Amino acid sequence: MRRIFEITISSFKIALQELWTNKLRTFLSLFGVTIGIFCIISVLATVNSLENNIQAEIRSLGTNTIYIDKWDYAAGGGHDYPWWKYVKRPSPKFSELREIRKRTQTSDHAAFVINTTMNADVGDNSLSNVVVYGVTEEFSLIQPVEIQIGRYITDAEFGLGTNSVVIGNEIAEKLFGEARLAIGKQIGLRGKKLKVVGVIKKQGSQLIGGWRFDKAVVIPYRFARNIMNERRADPLILVKGKEHLSGKAVKDELKSVMRSLHRLSPTEEDDFALNDVSDFSDALSQAFVSVNIGGWAIGALAFVVGIFGVANIMFVTVKERTSQIGLKKALGARNGMILAEFLLEAAFLCIFGGLIGLFLVFILTQIVTAALNFPIYLSVGIMFLAIIICIIAGILAGFIPALRAAKMDPVVAIRSK
Repeated sequence: MRRIFEITISSFKIALQELWTNKLRTFLSLFGVTIGIFCIISVLATVNSLENNIQAEIRSLGTNTIYIDKWDYAAGGGHDYPWWKYVKRPSPKFSELREIRKRTQTSDHAAFVINTTMNADVGDNSLSNVVVYGVTEEFSLIQPVEIQIGRYITDAEFGLGTNSVVIGNEIAEKLFGEARLAIGKQIGLRGKKLKVVGVIKKQGSQLIGGWRFDKAVVIPYRFARNIMNERRADPLILVKGKEHLSGKAVKDELKSVMRSLHRLSPTEEDDFALNDVSDFSDALSQAFVSVNIGGWAIGALAFVVGIFGVANIMFVTVKERTSQIGLKKALGARNGMILAEFLLEAAFLCIFGGLIGLFLVFILTQIVTAALNFPIYLSVGIMFLAIIICIIAGILAGFIPALRAAKMDPVVAIRSK
């Protein structure tokens, strides 16, 4: 063990000397490794950050949650999309919510939601395309609504269908100047006055849309019926399964209940869709696998060039140190020790190139994050992966030169100049 440690330290020192003595040659040879690591890690970091952000947005739609709708969210929108079939389906009804609560054993919470866009008015100030959600009591238990200022709508206000409303941060700032000034004030929606009781915490830009709470208002369902045409307000039912149950178990029970409510015979196909949030997450993970493969392919091209560069350095190094190799072998150094010394040196050279690449990626992530307001970060796992790649590349690049050094005849090597 001590001997291995000594060889490692010696190889590290020799690699540093090689870098310092032949700066230009080493830099040009390691440039391929640097660019290869830069390409691979920058793509992986970007894709990983993008996937994590989108997955977080999907999780914000509710964990273990089923969206009962007439539209199948996974059906897509291409030429083969049977749009006509979904249009003819009946929309979810508020009366079905009560039956679902009564008949299901796997559900924990259930809520009914309708939504539309309309203008919001405060005096002479008007804001267009405001998303208005009319929801029932358990909506916030399925889809958390974080309140920044004020409070959320109470159960009593839901039951009575009062004119209480919580509004998005962006709406509060545009209509009242500051979010804190909105509490207790009134806003107009289609001629009705509503009292602001809370402002929703700012969410920021979203990649997949989601609930868009920054540009939305949430009101009790019983009040929403006064300002919306429920049949044209995209009604849907949200069902959150119990924690210890899988989404499949919840969907199976809901399917049975919905077929019973719609009085479908065994031969008739479903006229409703059960959209599981976890299915979106799984599909997204599969899609990003292909993107990651593309990133590896891009970086591999540059990395191959880098490996040849390091191999070139090692061939030159072996030639320059031929007499030293012969002297070491004459003093008792075994072939394995010579082989390990040059392999470690090649690995250290690749690590240096990789660290430069990682530093460049770090600078890039800071620039992109600041410019686009989109967080890109280097995880510990990705940095560890970069070091492993460099070590493997160093071993591959240095194996043939190191093997040649290990097999040298000590007498011939000492006599060489």
